[in-house]
Amino acid sequence: MNLLGIEIGGTKLQFVVGDESARVLQRRRLSVDRAGGGAAIRGQIHQMLAELVPATNPLAIGVGFGGPVDWRTGQICRSHQIEGWDDFKLGDWLQSLSGLPVRVDNDADTATLGEALRGAGVGFNPVFYLTLGSGVGGGLVVDGKIYHGAKPGEAEIGHVRLDRGGTILESRCSGWAVDAKIRQLKTSEPNSFLVQLMGDSTGGEARHLAPALQQGDAAAKRVLNETAEDLAFGLSHVVHLFHPEVILLGGGLSLVGEPLRAAVESALHSFTMEAFSLALRIRLAGLGEDAVPVGALELAKSIG
Repeated sequence: MNLLGIEIGGTKLQFVVGDESARVLQRRRLSVDRAGGGAAIRGQIHQMLAELVPATNPLAIGVGFGGPVDWRTGQICRSHQIEGWDDFKLGDWLQSLSGLPVRVDNDADTATLGEALRGAGVGFNPVFYLTLGSGVGGGLVVDGKIYHGAKPGEAEIGHVRLDRGGTILESRCSGWAVDAKIRQLKTSEPNSFLVQLMGDSTGGEARHLAPALQQGDAAAKRVLNETAEDLAFGLSHVVHLFHPEVILLGGGLSLVGEPLRAAVESALHSFTMEAFSLALRIRLAGLGEDAVPVGALELAKSIG
């Protein structure tokens, strides 16, 4: 039994053919035509479906979309990154192209499903997943199913406020926010090892955190601890409200690895009630860039 999983993001399109165990058998990855907007991306999808559906004969299609989605109908609310998706009936469109049943969900929710059933969340329930990329997203899986809440409910952890002034978690802990924090070191601490690693390049500064931490750079440690404390404060609300057995850290910033995981775990204990903090588990996500595609295969599998 073949299934088709699709990830529609702000920078990439991924198509995977998998089996009933969500094992990826084939993969296609395309760069998104941002300038062409939603219409251009739909053209790319149309072309890929024309190739993959006849060749692999999938039974259903699952989709993780980068933006708010009405998961019941498959209609997109909007994309925060690319124009041309507002109110588009993606599920109906894909079904008309392929002749197959389709299920569409938000990409962070879809990634959470993948990690809960096939990744680092296996064996835990509930599972909360936090993706730290260009933005900050999250998802909650309970008893093997995505928790949606009242429409248009999603686990919008990135919009949790850190203070009464309106500072949100995403503004402090997203990839671009950490990049900006590191760039400020060029003025405040120009001799730090982290700044030396950056050189004259701009963009993606957070990728230098891990090697700077390995060298014991004080500036890198401070950026890590500040980011981890903000993350932990936001996650403390998740712990007190939903009591997940495990919290998974994913997305590009999670590539910092064990130093980030350990710092978040340590800070989270100080922000939560002792009765809850004793059982807390913070783990790094396990599927990497396959989290959304594997979750999309699970969405396809759930159609029945």
